[in-house]
Amino acid sequence: MTRRLIGVLAIITTLLLSGCGNDYGVDQYGQKVAAERLDKQWLVLNYWAEWCGPCRTEIPELNALAEQLKGQGVGVFGVNFDNVQGAELKEASEKLGIKFTVLAQNPDGIFDIPRSEALPVTYIIDDKGKVREQLMGEQTAEGVLAKLKALKG
Repeated sequence: MTRRLIGVLAIITTLLLSGCGNDYGVDQYGQKVAAERLDKQWLVLNYWAEWCGPCRTEIPELNALAEQLKGQGVGVFGVNFDNVQGAELKEASEKLGIKFTVLAQNPDGIFDIPRSEALPVTYIIDDKGKVREQLMGEQTAEGVLAKLKALKG
């Protein structure tokens, strides 16, 4: 009886603690971005703005990259450089045709990302949360894949 009670308590404790991760706010649709979507996996984090011409050209490449990387332990995420929120963020994301998740809250403090004054800028973050590469300017899916492969080595 005591063993059974200890086992049940262990399961309950595990379930309660599993919800204690560092969530990442909401996405462009107002949906919660759970910690398990970003933690312990590689990230391609792209900063974009509606007024940025190269960003507009780069978005289809990042959409293709996100599709290619599904199920491979690498997530593609965006952050609006101008920190637009709510309906304005959703509108801007849809206008640019962004299909990957856009984080409403900038995770720069979590990942120790330096603020760039130039756009577009893309960061590759490893599965331990360390920024491994800063890619300035317009990127291609092929180029980011090659960089990921080299870094994961």
